[in-house]
Amino acid sequence: MALALFDLDGTLIAGDSDYEWGCYLVSIGKVDGEAYAKKNERFYKEYVKGELDIYEFLNFSFKPLAENSYEELCQWRDEYLHSRIKPIIKAKASELIEKHRSAGDHLALITATSNFITEPIKDMLNLETLIATEPEISNGNFTGNVKGTPCFGSGKVTRIKQWINTTAYTLEGSYFYSDSHNDIPLLELVDHPTAVDADAALTTHAIKNNWSRLSLK
Repeated sequence: MALALFDLDGTLIAGDSDYEWGCYLVSIGKVDGEAYAKKNERFYKEYVKGELDIYEFLNFSFKPLAENSYEELCQWRDEYLHSRIKPIIKAKASELIEKHRSAGDHLALITATSNFITEPIKDMLNLETLIATEPEISNGNFTGNVKGTPCFGSGKVTRIKQWINTTAYTLEGSYFYSDSHNDIPLLELVDHPTAVDADAALTTHAIKNNWSRLSLK
């Protein structure tokens, strides 16, 4: 049994779940629309270019979590999942997931987006494990702070190693699927790295290193 690791944004879905969450909050009037939308757009562009300050972004994206009750956030999340995420799940994503399930592999979603947003997406995709950025919770509500290492860039390497240390799994024979050059550190760690609908930087790196490439569109 091998680990089959899947990035989410741009890989299994044709979009970015964090960015879409921000757009959804703007659309329902729960944040300062124009200002929030501009910052959301700026952070997304910085992410694409590989220039994102993850802690600055988390301070921004976790603020609405801290300013609203957990119950309200869950209500908004349900509609967000239905209206923003389901329509952008890639056509061939389930086919790839089922291929690994049939092989007896352990299926894990590893993503920079918070576990609050991605736990139900993990269930929607019928994956077994979620490794994600964790917003801190105190007395049943979010504090606005991040708990532990953000699951972004080299942080994904840190987080997968931490997870492995608590399980019987290893990286022997492991797979990782991603679209982003931000995930090169983890792609270099696994035995079977695959670039999925990859950005230009990752495509160049994948060709240079003779990595597998595929499209799920």
